[in-house]
Amino acid sequence: MFQLRTRSPHELWLVIVDASASTRRHQALSDAKGLLAQLFDDAYRQRARLALMTASGAMPKWQVQGLKASSGLGYWLDGLGAGGGTPLLAALEEAGHWLAARQKRFPSEQQRLLVVTDGRLKDWSTLKPLDCPALLIDIERGPIRLGRSKVLAAQLQSEYQHIDEPRPL
Repeated sequence: MFQLRTRSPHELWLVIVDASASTRRHQALSDAKGLLAQLFDDAYRQRARLALMTASGAMPKWQVQGLKASSGLGYWLDGLGAGGGTPLLAALEEAGHWLAARQKRFPSEQQRLLVVTDGRLKDWSTLKPLDCPALLIDIERGPIRLGRSKVLAAQLQSEYQHIDEPRPL
């Protein structure tokens, strides 16, 4: 007897990485790379699709848009450096539009958002939450912490976790 294979809906993990100059302090970006390497490995094993955007310089940049996770991401991660400004707000806005369009194309896809940032942004207005479960990983370190990542997480209605807190993603 033949049985139909049931497939669970695909998952898409959208990862936004703040790679601004401030993330070089106290090995923040370096440690975030370790966390991202584990995330990419998990995505590969779970056959999730990844979208990856970096926020550095003058504007955010897409690295990958909805592709299956692969070992090639390790090479990108090795070369990831920090510098320039923090276009994180522009990245979040662009990500919101992209996710909405993708949800129309793939309505059964389960979307998740991960934002990795030190929260060192200048003034911003209230943020609109994206329409998917979200987690913000705070990579701010050092003796003086501004704590803006907690405010960002609250406005995005996302979970909050500091990179030094030992719990699974």
